[in-house]
Amino acid sequence: MANVLFIIAAQGYQDLEYEEPKKVLEKKGHKVTTASTAMQATGSLGGTATVDILLPEAKVENYDAIAFIGGPGSSIYFNNETAHTLAKTFNEAGKLTCAICAGPITLAKAGLLQGKKATCYPGGSQDVIAGGAQYTGSDVEKDGNIITASGPPAAKKFGKMIVKNL
Repeated sequence: MANVLFIIAAQGYQDLEYEEPKKVLEKKGHKVTTASTAMQATGSLGGTATVDILLPEAKVENYDAIAFIGGPGSSIYFNNETAHTLAKTFNEAGKLTCAICAGPITLAKAGLLQGKKATCYPGGSQDVIAGGAQYTGSDVEKDGNIITASGPPAAKKFGKMIVKNL
């Protein structure tokens, strides 16, 4: 089965956007590895997550897909060079490169959404459009190997779309 790398903020990841897709993937037998900037993370709704690896330790060859999880804390990755390099390397390897809520802003700022159909939370649409995306406002959008989703209500659909395309 596949090994999927989830990138979450150490402070303020969106709990449902992390937990729901993780459950969907694990239920189908896939492994989720969680990476962040600290070994313990706290969600914006008060949840906690044990982090498996620190962001700089993530190696593309160890995973089949990457997913940037949103939430108010995810802005730490918008201009983070390590996050951009990971996203670009996954994309260039033809591996699923996914993001939900504010996460697509990281993909946009890494230059990956140019000419792609994409969605995100409505407040981030201008950043995604500025990154060259065709913003759709859909719950979940897939264009090539890039999957984006709008936010917590789409979290389960996001997980199912990743599973379908692994």
